[in-house]
Amino acid sequence: MAEAPVAEVGVFGGSGFYRFLDDVTEVTVETPHGPTSAPVAIGRVGERRVAFIPRHGAHHELPPHLLPYRANVWALHALGVTNVFGPCASGSLQPHVAPGSFVVPDQLVDRTSGRADTFFDGPTVHHVAFADPYDHDLRQVALAACRAEGVEVHDGGTVVVVQGPRFSTRAESRWYGGQGWEVINMTQHPEAVLCREAGLRYAAIALITDFDAGLEGSGVPAVTQEEVFAFFEANVDTVRRVLFRALAAPLPTGRLEAGPGF
Repeated sequence: MAEAPVAEVGVFGGSGFYRFLDDVTEVTVETPHGPTSAPVAIGRVGERRVAFIPRHGAHHELPPHLLPYRANVWALHALGVTNVFGPCASGSLQPHVAPGSFVVPDQLVDRTSGRADTFFDGPTVHHVAFADPYDHDLRQVALAACRAEGVEVHDGGTVVVVQGPRFSTRAESRWYGGQGWEVINMTQHPEAVLCREAGLRYAAIALITDFDAGLEGSGVPAVTQEEVFAFFEANVDTVRRVLFRALAAPLPTGRLEAGPGF
């Protein structure tokens, strides 16, 4: 691990974001878990150094169930990052959470399977506390950035993480919404828990791109990949503005307690 931080804050997100950082350099970080989704882009927002990794690769070539989550998180830790923002496109499970709004979730339900979702496969065993999946203080920064940009934002909410790459059936979607959960996504797990194991503070910023197919009484058609991508592209400037404001704000200091070896 670097003796001095190469970057103080990290971002997992879409491939368009890093082009707007100043003086970007790309670095390849070797990890015990293989290569990252793409080389890490290092740039500045004001005086703050930011490390950016496009989750799905530079050309969106990696599906959500095959992302190298452990490598991505390990690389940010190795670069000295303390705080991590995870902007993500997500669907709504509730009528009051409309497309175009943002959710800064405070809870997570994992419905994935077969993903490498821990750094502790043995012989070292570590049981991470995960009752509150998202860092409270970093969430406040994300919420303040959304409000300052004048976007509709929901403070808190549960994101259910599905395996993908397929979207949910109407029956699955109705069940998720019936539990009272607000957001559906494919990448928040294990990204959030791996950050916690590594002692990194993590907050998600979910842009709602669509109503999920099972929303009762909505009459929504089945969501398609093309519609989600188009909606996100149409709103990417808003996402960038929110992120840049959050990245320039005062951030929590000090990492969380990490598992053995970090």
